[in-house]
Amino acid sequence: MHALGKQPVLSLANQLADLAVQALIDEAQLSPKPALVDRRGSGAHHDLDLNLMHASARALWPAFHDMADAALRCGAATLALREDLGRIGREGEAAMLATTHGVNTHRGAIWVVGLLVAAAALEPENCTPHSLSLRVGSLALLEDRHAESHRRGSHGQQVEHRYGARGAREEAQLGLPGVMCHGLPQLWRSRASGADESSARLDALLAIMATLGDTCVLYRAGPEGLAAMQAGAEAVLAAGGCATLAGRRCLRTLENDLLRLNASPGGAADLLAACLFIDRLGQPGGSL
Repeated sequence: MHALGKQPVLSLANQLADLAVQALIDEAQLSPKPALVDRRGSGAHHDLDLNLMHASARALWPAFHDMADAALRCGAATLALREDLGRIGREGEAAMLATTHGVNTHRGAIWVVGLLVAAAALEPENCTPHSLSLRVGSLALLEDRHAESHRRGSHGQQVEHRYGARGAREEAQLGLPGVMCHGLPQLWRSRASGADESSARLDALLAIMATLGDTCVLYRAGPEGLAAMQAGAEAVLAAGGCATLAGRRCLRTLENDLLRLNASPGGAADLLAACLFIDRLGQPGGSL
């Protein structure tokens, strides 16, 4: 049974918002994630903890609901919808920052998961990863006239100017390849090989980290940090993944390297949440 439709008393917008918030909570709780907030502690962060991540995720429920509702009303990937999503996302970010007292917990996830929520609402009967990827890309390629002033001075914009990496913006415009080509296939491969669910989700995170030009890592640790993240994640998978003792040893080495560099793969974590959202929709089956 697919995730949507299990609770017929809830509207589609309510169900999608529930799934989005749960995906953020599942990502936060997954342990042991290298240098990220999880059940063990704050990783490379000094201003975040698990309770704050949970509160932030719950604060975003109205934004995800309104994004789904806007997509349902519009019915197509238009500029008007894109600008509605941008406005709702900025309002959601303000609610997040009010809840976290100014700490950026989920800015990237608002963008990535929000686009997926809208994409699912546009065609709830057709939510294969490929179809979602196409709709996300179509929405992200539309230029929101009001977005640039909001981005000015952000960490992502600073990294873009310094290294030419466009981060979550380009990832969405390309249809989320980190999710569709790396994270989700690895999640399903690890499950099929007999890995427990936590190990399979960690493997999905590592598959994303192994290829992503994570702007969170670039901002904190530059190209050295990005190279350490990608090589270390690839080493875990090459050793057999997180369900093996060899893989866990490599995971500890990766975390130690990232902590030494003060590098936290927040962009990869946002894409893992996107993976978990799509997975909860009932994929790879087809329709909702």
